[in-house]
Amino acid sequence: MVALTTLWAAILLSAVIVFIASSVMHTVLKYHQADIHKLQDEDKVMTALRGAGVQRGVYVFPYCMGGKEMKSPEMVEKYKQGPVGFLTIFPSGPPAMPKFLISWFGYCLIISFFVAYLAAHTVAYGADYRAVFRVVGTAAFLAYGLGQLSNGIWKGQPWSAVIKEVVDGLIYGLLTAGTFGWLWPR
Repeated sequence: MVALTTLWAAILLSAVIVFIASSVMHTVLKYHQADIHKLQDEDKVMTALRGAGVQRGVYVFPYCMGGKEMKSPEMVEKYKQGPVGFLTIFPSGPPAMPKFLISWFGYCLIISFFVAYLAAHTVAYGADYRAVFRVVGTAAFLAYGLGQLSNGIWKGQPWSAVIKEVVDGLIYGLLTAGTFGWLWPR
């Protein structure tokens, strides 16, 4: 067993490396831009949403409580007519990029911490690079990558976008694994 305190450098550096890699992937490579679309008549839709008094939250439409209501002729017709979807409403105002970036970095730190916790209890002190890489890479990929699949299953996100997120997660997992393998106590 490895003391978790000996892994602080790997935890911090892997989070920094993933943060930088994700920034490059989203701002320089921009291959995620095709995943989002502009609404037709955006101004009209935004005016309608303001008029409806929507507040911050996640909305589903058409809305029903499931079960019998979902099978009712009225609800079936609403589903047929469409659109059907989820709508996420943020607080009004410009996007709070510093807050999002700080939250993302915190998320990266949390993943690195729990990956370190798992590795500290499953990989021996002095283990070779590949042994560390295998355990850490698998755990980090589970955290960063495979969790994205539920967005395609339950939230209706296009599979092309979901697969890109899974590939991003694989890259983040490999970067995390490489960092831990390099800095593993020997």
